[in-house]
Amino acid sequence: MGRYQGWFALLLALSIAAAVVLVKNSLFLGLDLSGGSQLTLEVLPAGEIKRVNSEQLDAVKTVLDRRVNGLGVAESTLQTIGENQLVLQLPGEQDPSRAAKVLGDTALLEFRIQKQGTFQQMRDLKRLRSQLQGIIKSNKSGDISLEEQLNREQLATAQKILGIKVQAGDTGLQLEQLLKKVNDQIVGLFEPAELTGKDLVTAGRQQEQNVSGWEVTLTFNSDGGEKFANITQLIAGSDRLLGIVLDGRSISEASVGEQFKTAGITGGAATISGNFSAEEARDLEVQLRGGALPLPVKIVEIRTIGPTLGSENVRRSLIAALSGLGLVAIFMILAYRLAGVVAVMALSLYALFNMAVYVLIPVTLTLPGIAGFILSIGMAVDANVLIFERFKDELRRGNTLIRSIDTGFSEAFSSIIDGHLTTLISCSALFFLGTGFVKGFAATLGIGVLLSLFTALTGTRTLLRFLMGYSSLRRPTYFLAEKQLPSKVV
Repeated sequence: MGRYQGWFALLLALSIAAAVVLVKNSLFLGLDLSGGSQLTLEVLPAGEIKRVNSEQLDAVKTVLDRRVNGLGVAESTLQTIGENQLVLQLPGEQDPSRAAKVLGDTALLEFRIQKQGTFQQMRDLKRLRSQLQGIIKSNKSGDISLEEQLNREQLATAQKILGIKVQAGDTGLQLEQLLKKVNDQIVGLFEPAELTGKDLVTAGRQQEQNVSGWEVTLTFNSDGGEKFANITQLIAGSDRLLGIVLDGRSISEASVGEQFKTAGITGGAATISGNFSAEEARDLEVQLRGGALPLPVKIVEIRTIGPTLGSENVRRSLIAALSGLGLVAIFMILAYRLAGVVAVMALSLYALFNMAVYVLIPVTLTLPGIAGFILSIGMAVDANVLIFERFKDELRRGNTLIRSIDTGFSEAFSSIIDGHLTTLISCSALFFLGTGFVKGFAATLGIGVLLSLFTALTGTRTLLRFLMGYSSLRRPTYFLAEKQLPSKVV
């Protein structure tokens, strides 16, 4: 009896621990339960690559995984679909535009030196770009002053002088087109890159001193540090700028002071200052730390699931799960009496342990995952049914309650192990060969099968033997109808 009291104490301790875990932590809900966004990305061939293979798809997925993790989106999932597509799920994210921009950009970082004899062109283009950015910002805020209206006339003159033409359309579109062409011309004033992001070790961000803007910090490897020192030494003290170009767009143009003319900027570190906001600096940091995409990607679909739909899914799933548990409980109590009550208690422990494990791993719970959990309840009940039927057979033969309990468990053991093992094999195949929601279903079902072995073989047995310690409960009629009992039961 003492051994089963120890097991009972263990079950009680595990139950308390699981309850504490669930109280202090919340379940991780998938896109279909919490709402959020889903992006479908297509990997495109480029250069000598005419068709995307599985290795190249995995390489793109690795880079995107690092970027997604850098964004800090909780419990996001990125999975391959077919031969050249990836599906990204962002639970709780209702505005996927920022993630789409960070993921879709190639993040090819280049450090370029300004071409000689382009000082005047660069100054005019930078002034024009500044004016454009100011007017676009005012357009978006709906506040256009007289001074900005005069700037429009200056822009028209500059557009004519620089030979920049834009397509006709609304004012906002024209300004955006003009800004893009100005950026392209600025990039054209730089020589080919001598230093790229391939030599980058890590990136960070920090707030600029004495101003509210943010800057991005870079650290190069030894080769990159040497190249950076050489190119900064070359233009130090001149009117030539060092252009920092990301995906073909100049994000910063910096001058190098004369004090670096002797050896350049050494130490293998650099800073990008572009009057970034905190969010812009973080996005740039994420892109650079994640690395450049080996192949370009195109976002082919963006879906947004509202939180209302997610809450409705949660409500319906909860109703389905509780209904299933309730019906199973009624059946077990009617069929097996006190043993059925014990089975319900064991199933409740099983559900509690399951939820706690989902939080600890953690498992992102989706609708198919809930289906797997409910199905695993059936597996747990099936084990109890096998045990109790053996137990009832022993009672009919005239064995004592204690001996019938022990025999029922020992006789049903091999059948329970075989049934659970075959289910685990199926779960493994679904998890390692399946994708998306199939993996979620397999994961929750597999966890449930393993826990059901513990609760059925250990939890149910411990609770039954513990109850048998009370003489008032040691009545065969509490387990089997009197007409099914033999004439004498010891």
